[in-house]
Formats: sequence, C-alpha cells, structure tokens
Amino acid sequence: MDKIKQNSSVLFYFNNSKKWLVKISKKESLHTHIGVIKHVDAIGKEYGSRLVTNKEKYVYLLKPTMYDYVMKIQHGTQIVYPKDLGYIVARAGIGSGQKILEIGTGSGSLTSFVANIVKPRGHVFTFDVDEKFMQIAGKNILKAGVSKYVTQHNLDLKTAKKMPLSEMDVALIDLGDPWTVIPQVRKMLKGSGCIFAICPTMNQLEKLTASLVENEFTDIESTEHILRTIEAREGKTRHSFQGIGHTTYLCFARKAFFDRESRKNSKDKNLTKKQ
Repeated sequence: MDKIKQNSSVLFYFNNSKKWLVKISKKESLHTHIGVIKHVDAIGKEYGSRLVTNKEKYVYLLKPTMYDYVMKIQHGTQIVYPKDLGYIVARAGIGSGQKILEIGTGSGSLTSFVANIVKPRGHVFTFDVDEKFMQIAGKNILKAGVSKYVTQHNLDLKTAKKMPLSEMDVALIDLGDPWTVIPQVRKMLKGSGCIFAICPTMNQLEKLTASLVENEFTDIESTEHILRTIEAREGKTRHSFQGIGHTTYLCFARKAFFDRESRKNSKDKNLTKKQ
C-alpha cells in the first residue's frame, strides 16, 4: 500500500480543469474556490483516497505521473505538450539506457519526460544559453524527480569550436532556428542516430529540411498532431468544446552517409581517364 507522507507529491484532483500538484507539508493548506485543503489531512492516507473540504467538496489524492508534472511545471517558455512528447519518444525509439542530446532546454518539460524514460542507465545532456530559463528548468526537473539523470550546460553550440559530446543516440532541438545547429548535431550523433526538431512554423520546416538533406540525413518526416477529447457521458457523449489544436510541427530524421566524397572522387577519376 502506497501511503502519503511528509514531502510526498500529491495531485489534489477535483475535475479535469481544477487540480493542484503540491508537495505535502504538515503546516501548509491549499486555499481554493472549493474550500480549504489541509495537507496534514492527507498524511497517512493511501493514494486514491479523497478528502472533503470545509465547503463539503471533495478532492481525490492522486499520485502524480510525468504527464502531471509536465502540465503543471512553471512555464518560462512554451512547453512541449504530452501529445507531441509521446510521438517523439515512439518515433525515435527512445528507451532506457540511451544518451540524449537536447539543444534548447526551455522550461524542461521535454527534458524531464525523456529523462524519466532513459533512467536509470541513460542520461540527458541539455544545452541552453539563457541562464534565467535554465534556473526555471532546473527547478522543474528537480520537482519531477529526474535531476539525477540530467546534466545542464550553459553553452552556445552554434559557436562552439569543439563538440562536447559524441555517440549520442538521439538529438532533440527546440530552437527558433534549428537548421543552424544541424552540422554540430551530426558530429555528436552516432550513425543512424535520430533527430527531432520542434518547429512552430512551416517556414522553419522548409529551412530545416534543406539543412538536413545538405548534412546527409535521411528518413525525413514532418508531422502535426491534433488532440481531440471526447465528453463520454451516458446518453449524451459528444466531442469536447475544448481541446489542444496546433502546438507545433515535428521534424524527424536519421543520420546517414551519402558517400558524396567518394562519388565526387570517382567522377574526378573518370574525367581524368577521358582526358
């Protein structure tokens, strides 16, 4: 039986739009429109139990999943939503033990999600240039409980003379101009290693794709993922009026070897013979 203790993380759940993720502290209380929720009342209870507020409303005490942490993190920048996170992990085949390169830490949502998958033997190496955002991301990563599997670097890879990593399994890019770091990413990826870039606009996709081809990447795929929820109720099930529409475009590719140099040398030899 998994019971709630001091410092346990708990999701106080009232409904889909009203839920609060907190760390339990005996002296704390959560004041909401449905009443006061005293943390101490949750201690000793099993996850899944419920509490009644002073306004006779009840909340369920749920154990937070990584989805909950992602949706409740402090936003310093636009986050990558779970509907996109799931596809990134599945398409790139991200799994336990892998080494992940991330360029553009942002608020740390993608960082935390991926770190939770590659642990305990894998690791995420994430790079950003904005110290303020890095501090926010660091707090979010710590809150999600995966800081042990993440290393943050304050480094601009666009101007770095020497690449700090090699033989990475997957590279994740969340920049406004992802095409500018493709040559650097190629140096750090292993052969057939996967790359995923997050692009809010189609113009970014065009420039990125051109750079991927130029830098010898193959299996290039661009997608958009729309999530539509269903209000399932007896006798009146319908599509929800709320939903998550366009958030970003995702671009996937794999490192390959086009043998351009050998083909160029072969052409040069043939021209020499003809002369």
